[in-house]
Amino acid sequence: MFFAQYYLDCLSQASYMIADETTGQAVVVDPRRDISEYLADAEARGYTVVGVINTHFHADFIAGHLEMASRTGAWIGYGQRAETEYAVRKFADGDRVTLGDVTLEIMETPGHTPESISVLVYEHADDTVPYGVLTGDALFIGDVGRPDLLASIGVTADELGAMLYDSVQNKLMGLPDEVRVFPAHGAGSSCGKNLSSEKQSTIGAQRATNYACAPMTEAEFIAIVTAGQPSAPGYFVYDAILNRKERELYNEAAAPRPLTAEEFMERRAAGAVVVDARNIEEFAAGHLRGAVNVPEDGRFAEQVGTVLKPEQELLVIAPQNREEEAVTRLARIGFDHVAGYLRSPEDALIAAADEVVPSSRLTATQLRDALEGEEPPVVLDVRNCSERDANGYIEGALHISLGELPRRLDEIPTDRPLVLHCAGGLRSSIAASLLRHRGFKDVSDLLGGYAAWEQLNVPAAV
Repeated sequence: MFFAQYYLDCLSQASYMIADETTGQAVVVDPRRDISEYLADAEARGYTVVGVINTHFHADFIAGHLEMASRTGAWIGYGQRAETEYAVRKFADGDRVTLGDVTLEIMETPGHTPESISVLVYEHADDTVPYGVLTGDALFIGDVGRPDLLASIGVTADELGAMLYDSVQNKLMGLPDEVRVFPAHGAGSSCGKNLSSEKQSTIGAQRATNYACAPMTEAEFIAIVTAGQPSAPGYFVYDAILNRKERELYNEAAAPRPLTAEEFMERRAAGAVVVDARNIEEFAAGHLRGAVNVPEDGRFAEQVGTVLKPEQELLVIAPQNREEEAVTRLARIGFDHVAGYLRSPEDALIAAADEVVPSSRLTATQLRDALEGEEPPVVLDVRNCSERDANGYIEGALHISLGELPRRLDEIPTDRPLVLHCAGGLRSSIAASLLRHRGFKDVSDLLGGYAAWEQLNVPAAV
């Protein structure tokens, strides 16, 4: 048996290829949209990809099932509850896919979404214990898939929670301890709240250490897995719906092109949004007025998808020689309306000097002094609720997490200066740039975030 995990750090997303080395037949599970890596591996080993299985309708990325089917002729498989615009092979509980001696068996594990499945992998067809189980977003390492995402339109979180309870507590925990666990996401993903950075585990380890796998009632399970979940990025519903649809295929060779400074500024003047992917220090030193700062080092695509919309036309400024990477990462979440990028951003910023502005940034001491002044600013905390609850907050601060910010702008005062902060300074730079882009005038962010504020030994509000 050939078994490979492909892990995408920027989305904390795992996909898999399983093949029978004797027959050369392979199946890819949960592929991303840019499929060249899977195809190259299959070609190098002489494998034929005969099938693609999606464990569910993904919300955090556009899956590559259509691309894979187009390039290889593979069938596309889902759980039997899936409804799609394209032809699929529907799998029920216990259905098997034979690749030769290597065999896959479907286990229906709804809860994260109604159609969710897991895939049991048998190295030999007559093995009594599976080599491993691909759990999709039903079971993570250290967590379980959240049942409250809006991806499952028409199904409540409580209904999904009850499904997930049975899937985790009865089905997955009913497997032998030695079965390896291979989830679809890891630490950092918004598909759960407590995911481990480990890439694989075992059923026994999860039984012993995963809070959601401990014996409990259904009501206790639903309460614990729905509590404290962060706000889902705004693009999740868009992606979950698009993954059901017949859509245009992604073409890696037809990526957006570099633009001259003149072309770039023309598209900007016509309404395209500038996404500046440089680090927060470079952005603060000088950027095009109205640009939204989402640093490429980190969860770039997810954070762009949090503050902007898929239908918006985008222009990219990125670190030198990383422009095409930024465009690819945007395409992975369905942000396809990228007009182009600047090949030499420094030269372009010099050429458009009259449109270049710095960011206002305050030190913790400056913020403390401003709050003690006659006209104190409004402090806006963009951390998640769990961070705020665990660490305290600045007295009187307005709290709107970054994930909720785009839809709650009308709650933010416009008659006083604003100072935004997160834990360390990254998300507040994103949020502050978004507010300036949306027309807020006097906006600063806190250097070093709440961590810097704590060092002043100001008593935290709790």
